[in-house]
Amino acid sequence: MKAIRQIGSLVFVLGLFTVVFVGIPWHVIYAEDPALPLWLQICFFCLLGGILVVLLTVALEQQVYKKLVKEPPSAKPENTILLLNSAKIPGREIREILGLVQGHTVFAIWIGKDLSAIVRLILGGELTEYTEMMGNARMAATNRMIAEAAEMQADAIINVRYMTTSVVGSAAELLVYGTAVKLSE
Repeated sequence: MKAIRQIGSLVFVLGLFTVVFVGIPWHVIYAEDPALPLWLQICFFCLLGGILVVLLTVALEQQVYKKLVKEPPSAKPENTILLLNSAKIPGREIREILGLVQGHTVFAIWIGKDLSAIVRLILGGELTEYTEMMGNARMAATNRMIAEAAEMQADAIINVRYMTTSVVGSAAELLVYGTAVKLSE
Protein backbone atom coordinates (compact mmCIF):
# COMPACT_ATOMS: atom_id res chain seq x y z
CA MET A 1 0.00 0.00 0.00
CA LYS A 2 2.86 2.34 0.85
CA ALA A 3 4.45 1.76 -2.56
CA ILE A 4 1.18 2.58 -4.34
CA ARG A 5 0.86 5.78 -2.29
CA GLN A 6 4.44 6.76 -3.16
CA ILE A 7 3.79 6.15 -6.87
CA GLY A 8 0.63 8.27 -6.60
CA SER A 9 2.61 11.01 -4.86
CA LEU A 10 5.28 10.90 -7.56
CA VAL A 11 2.71 11.09 -10.37
CA PHE A 12 1.01 14.00 -8.59
CA VAL A 13 4.28 15.93 -8.15
CA LEU A 14 5.39 15.33 -11.74
CA GLY A 15 1.98 16.39 -13.05
CA LEU A 16 1.91 19.45 -10.79
CA PHE A 17 5.37 20.69 -11.74
CA THR A 18 4.80 20.08 -15.44
CA VAL A 19 1.46 21.90 -15.40
CA VAL A 20 2.72 24.82 -13.29
CA PHE A 21 6.22 25.32 -14.67
CA VAL A 22 5.81 24.17 -18.28
CA GLY A 23 2.14 24.04 -19.21
CA ILE A 24 0.90 27.34 -17.86
CA PRO A 25 3.83 29.41 -19.19
CA TRP A 26 3.59 27.64 -22.57
CA HIS A 27 -0.15 28.26 -22.74
CA VAL A 28 0.16 31.92 -21.73
CA ILE A 29 3.11 32.75 -24.00
CA TYR A 30 2.80 30.53 -27.06
CA ALA A 31 -0.73 29.18 -27.32
CA GLU A 32 -2.88 30.71 -30.00
CA ASP A 33 -5.55 28.01 -29.82
CA PRO A 34 -7.52 28.09 -26.56
CA ALA A 35 -7.74 24.27 -26.49
CA LEU A 36 -5.14 22.59 -24.28
CA PRO A 37 -2.70 20.26 -26.06
CA LEU A 38 -2.83 16.56 -25.29
CA TRP A 39 0.44 16.52 -23.29
CA LEU A 40 -0.86 19.26 -20.98
CA GLN A 41 -4.18 17.44 -20.53
CA ILE A 42 -2.29 14.25 -19.61
CA CYS A 43 -0.20 16.16 -17.05
CA PHE A 44 -3.33 17.69 -15.57
CA PHE A 45 -5.02 14.28 -15.25
CA CYS A 46 -1.82 12.84 -13.73
CA LEU A 47 -2.02 15.59 -11.13
CA LEU A 48 -5.66 14.76 -10.32
CA GLY A 49 -5.10 11.00 -10.52
CA GLY A 50 -2.10 11.21 -8.20
CA ILE A 51 -4.15 13.05 -5.60
CA LEU A 52 -6.91 10.45 -5.88
CA VAL A 53 -4.47 7.53 -5.49
CA VAL A 54 -2.86 9.11 -2.41
CA LEU A 55 -6.22 9.86 -0.79
CA LEU A 56 -7.55 6.35 -1.43
CA THR A 57 -4.43 4.60 -0.11
CA VAL A 58 -4.33 6.77 3.01
CA ALA A 59 -8.03 6.05 3.66
CA LEU A 60 -7.46 2.30 3.23
CA GLU A 61 -4.39 2.37 5.48
CA GLN A 62 -6.36 4.18 8.18
CA GLN A 63 -9.07 1.51 8.06
CA VAL A 64 -6.47 -1.25 8.38
CA TYR A 65 -4.65 0.64 11.16
CA LYS A 66 -7.84 1.08 13.19
CA LYS A 67 -8.38 -2.69 13.10
CA LEU A 68 -4.79 -3.42 14.16
CA VAL A 69 -4.47 -0.86 16.94
CA LYS A 70 -4.17 -2.58 20.28
CA GLU A 71 -6.55 -1.74 23.05
CA PRO A 72 -4.99 0.34 25.82
CA PRO A 73 -3.58 -1.72 28.69
CA SER A 74 -6.22 -2.61 31.20
CA ALA A 75 -6.23 -0.88 34.56
CA LYS A 76 -6.17 -4.19 36.45
CA PRO A 77 -3.86 -4.11 39.49
CA GLU A 78 -1.58 -6.85 38.09
CA ASN A 79 -0.90 -4.77 34.94
CA THR A 80 -0.58 -1.37 36.58
CA ILE A 81 2.71 0.47 36.20
CA LEU A 82 3.02 3.53 38.37
CA LEU A 83 3.76 6.76 36.48
CA LEU A 84 5.38 9.70 38.26
CA ASN A 85 6.98 12.92 37.14
CA SER A 86 9.29 12.96 40.16
CA ALA A 87 12.54 11.11 40.83
CA LYS A 88 11.40 9.56 44.12
CA ILE A 89 8.39 7.49 45.08
CA PRO A 90 7.04 8.36 48.53
CA GLY A 91 7.21 5.35 50.87
CA ARG A 92 9.00 3.11 48.35
CA GLU A 93 12.63 2.50 47.51
CA ILE A 94 13.97 2.12 43.99
CA ARG A 95 15.68 -1.27 43.85
CA GLU A 96 16.90 -1.20 40.23
CA ILE A 97 16.95 1.29 37.36
CA LEU A 98 16.01 -0.54 34.16
CA GLY A 99 16.57 2.31 31.72
CA LEU A 100 14.85 4.83 29.50
CA VAL A 101 11.42 4.02 28.08
CA GLN A 102 9.56 6.11 25.56
CA GLY A 103 6.42 6.33 23.49
CA HIS A 104 6.03 8.35 20.33
CA THR A 105 3.25 9.27 17.92
CA VAL A 106 2.36 11.83 15.27
CA PHE A 107 -1.34 12.71 15.10
CA ALA A 108 -3.40 14.81 12.71
CA ILE A 109 -7.09 15.57 12.44
CA TRP A 110 -9.39 15.26 9.48
CA ILE A 111 -9.59 18.42 7.37
CA GLY A 112 -13.29 18.81 8.22
CA LYS A 113 -12.41 19.11 11.90
CA ASP A 114 -9.55 21.41 10.99
CA LEU A 115 -11.96 23.75 9.18
CA SER A 116 -14.36 23.79 12.14
CA ALA A 117 -11.42 24.64 14.41
CA ILE A 118 -10.58 27.58 12.13
CA VAL A 119 -14.14 28.88 12.53
CA ARG A 120 -13.75 28.49 16.30
CA LEU A 121 -10.54 30.54 16.11
CA ILE A 122 -12.56 33.40 14.68
CA LEU A 123 -15.46 33.07 17.13
CA GLY A 124 -13.38 32.17 20.19
CA GLY A 125 -13.62 29.31 22.65
CA GLU A 126 -11.86 26.03 23.24
CA LEU A 127 -10.61 24.26 20.14
CA THR A 128 -12.15 20.93 21.11
CA GLU A 129 -10.98 19.27 17.89
CA TYR A 130 -7.34 19.87 18.82
CA THR A 131 -7.95 19.05 22.48
CA GLU A 132 -9.34 15.67 21.44
CA MET A 133 -6.47 15.11 18.98
CA MET A 134 -3.81 15.84 21.62
CA GLY A 135 -5.61 13.68 24.19
CA ASN A 136 -5.59 10.75 21.75
CA ALA A 137 -1.92 11.37 20.94
CA ARG A 138 -1.03 11.50 24.65
CA MET A 139 -2.90 8.25 25.32
CA ALA A 140 -1.27 6.45 22.38
CA ALA A 141 2.25 7.61 23.28
CA THR A 142 1.76 6.82 26.99
CA ASN A 143 0.41 3.34 26.19
CA ARG A 144 3.46 2.66 24.01
CA MET A 145 5.78 3.78 26.80
CA ILE A 146 3.94 1.60 29.34
CA ALA A 147 4.12 -1.39 26.98
CA GLU A 148 7.89 -0.91 26.65
CA ALA A 149 8.23 -0.72 30.45
CA ALA A 150 6.05 -3.83 30.88
CA GLU A 151 8.41 -5.75 28.57
CA MET A 152 11.22 -4.78 30.95
CA GLN A 153 9.03 -5.94 33.89
CA ALA A 154 9.14 -2.49 35.48
CA ASP A 155 7.07 -1.58 38.52
CA ALA A 156 7.10 2.16 37.83
CA ILE A 157 8.21 4.86 35.43
CA ILE A 158 9.72 7.93 37.09
CA ASN A 159 10.63 11.36 35.74
CA VAL A 160 7.89 11.12 33.10
CA ARG A 161 8.04 14.01 30.62
CA TYR A 162 5.92 14.93 27.61
CA MET A 163 7.20 16.87 24.60
CA THR A 164 5.13 18.06 21.69
CA THR A 165 6.09 19.57 18.37
CA SER A 166 4.11 20.84 15.41
CA VAL A 167 5.04 18.80 12.37
CA VAL A 168 3.02 20.29 9.52
CA GLY A 169 -0.35 22.02 9.42
CA SER A 170 -2.53 20.49 12.11
CA ALA A 171 -0.28 17.46 12.72
CA ALA A 172 1.47 17.23 16.07
CA GLU A 173 4.26 14.98 17.24
CA LEU A 174 4.10 13.82 20.84
CA LEU A 175 6.94 12.09 22.71
CA VAL A 176 6.69 10.80 26.26
CA TYR A 177 9.69 9.37 28.09
CA GLY A 178 10.76 8.35 31.55
CA THR A 179 12.96 5.99 33.54
CA ALA A 180 11.69 2.45 34.13
CA VAL A 181 12.48 1.16 37.62
CA LYS A 182 11.90 -1.86 39.85
CA LEU A 183 10.69 -1.10 43.36
CA SER A 184 11.55 -2.80 46.61
CA GLU A 185 8.79 -4.76 48.29
